Amino acid sequence: MFKIIARRLGYGLAILIGVNLLTFLLFFTVNTPDDMARLNIGGKRVSQEQIDKWKAERGYDKPLYWDDSQQGSARVTHTVFWERSVSLMLLDFGRSDARQAVDIGHEIKKRMGVSLQLAVPLFVLQLIISVAFALLLTFFRNSRIDFWGVVLCVLMLSISSLFYIIVGQFFFSRILRLVPINGYAAGLDAVRFLALPVVLSLLSRLGGEARLYRAMLLEEVGKDYVRTARAKGLSEPVVLRRHVLRNALIPIITSAGAYLPYVFLGSLVFESFFGIPGLGAFVIDAITGQDFAIVRTMVFLGAVLYIASNALIDVVYTWVDPRVRLS
Repeated sequence: MFKIIARRLGYGLAILIGVNLLTFLLFFTVNTPDDMARLNIGGKRVSQEQIDKWKAERGYDKPLYWDDSQQGSARVTHTVFWERSVSLMLLDFGRSDARQAVDIGHEIKKRMGVSLQLAVPLFVLQLIISVAFALLLTFFRNSRIDFWGVVLCVLMLSISSLFYIIVGQFFFSRILRLVPINGYAAGLDAVRFLALPVVLSLLSRLGGEARLYRAMLLEEVGKDYVRTARAKGLSEPVVLRRHVLRNALIPIITSAGAYLPYVFLGSLVFESFFGIPGLGAFVIDAITGQDFAIVRTMVFLGAVLYIASNALIDVVYTWVDPRVRLS
């Protein structure tokens, strides 16, 4: 198993290098440092002197790939490619392009905790509630409950998450005044600010996930081993719980695992609308402020998390299904 995991991580490293190179080409070849300077400085008339000063302050005045003015290894290390691309592979994220020039690594560490407070409860509740609702519809399959449950799922997944946010803020915060409309506080006070975005995000994704899990469970219900279990006298709830759900766990884990990177990277939409200072809001602020250093870092970090999530899912397969072997 360890050989397979090492091989998968090796493939992941190759993919990560490719993503890093492609990102560098997009940001520094298609979009030159001069273009970055003009966007960050702003204004219709930007002098070359202002551009050169901005690049010098951020290290963009160096050659892109090779510096003939240096000697030895400095020809490679004294370049934008080494400082802005190779450094990412060493998890050295540097400073942002904004005027404040914040330490990106420090900001990620600080904001990741806030994003996890929102995303971890949401991930766990989403998985439990979606699977439970799908099991309920499967139990009452071909009945009115199943029919109207599917209709409800289609209705819920057809509505934009923005609608849930706007209506939820208006109803629960402005009318009922149960929770704050936005903002964030540390410690136990965070529960008051995170309760509404967790509930609304749960509702916005429940329809699509429950309908998907229902289809997975129904595919297992018609198989021979299920009919054999019923013939032995097992009740329908026991059949669903011990046999159908267990054999449907692999596609469910695959679907749920695709959401794992967002547990760490945060929710772009919900963090922005609710004023939660997590990684999602960090990315939105960087895009709005044309801070390409932060955007590059978050693209790289997202690739790392996707690769790690896929490796973790492979290991989890062997835990939930003894027939799966990594060999």
